Amino acid sequence: MTSWRAALAASAVLALVGPAAPALAAGTIAGQPDISGAWGHAFPRPGQPADPRLDTGPLPVPPLKPEYLAQWNAMRARQKAADEKGEPTAGLEARCLPDGMPSLMFAIYPLEILQTPGRVTIIEEAFSQTRRIYLGEPQGKVGEVEPGYYGHSVGHWDGDTLVVDTLGLKQSVPGYRDIPHSDEEHIFERIRLIDPDILEDRMTVEDPKVLERPWTFRFVYKRLKGYHMLEYVCENNREYTDPNGGTHLQLGGP
Repeated sequence: MTSWRAALAASAVLALVGPAAPALAAGTIAGQPDISGAWGHAFPRPGQPADPRLDTGPLPVPPLKPEYLAQWNAMRARQKAADEKGEPTAGLEARCLPDGMPSLMFAIYPLEILQTPGRVTIIEEAFSQTRRIYLGEPQGKVGEVEPGYYGHSVGHWDGDTLVVDTLGLKQSVPGYRDIPHSDEEHIFERIRLIDPDILEDRMTVEDPKVLERPWTFRFVYKRLKGYHMLEYVCENNREYTDPNGGTHLQLGGP
């Protein structure tokens, strides 16, 4: 019997009698917690009772050094003024550019996590952004890693926690909440299940050039059971030119 016929016959027998011992859930790797699947950011839902496990608390003020804090406050003031005029400043998404790290992990759109041998892959529905975390590999050095939107991420499992180390982020990509950063920015994450359907990412940003001290905050996600990721393609149709030649962000429309 040819190999493919033998495999087909074996699968037919398995379908009749069932597997002997389904020890692992789909998507898991032996010895790893099952964080695979689709996840949505745990935003508070009006009218629903508060779940303390989902409460991330207020975002700590970024401990920027004085010169960077002044620049950041000025930028936030410009953003606020533009919002009040109804013409918000065009961010990365309006220019069809990816969020990059760490903003990708604060996902308004769903995230999908794939667990495969030697790698954890995180995909954001918006723009189909893809982040790869290489397991059991050494991290490079600042200046030796090719800069990118998501940086170079390596990780390992510490019990039930995925510990991730990321560096090599493009300086042109704003940090979370548009925080500036240098080429020495280092991001550390501890990702773990605090419930089978609740995932926590505790993130610490270190940057000796820009920050006075490490900046720590956390994101929480809920499992989206049965959710299939959708295609999201940026067609850069969010801007229009007025009769005077000015460019504006289009707020309405399809």
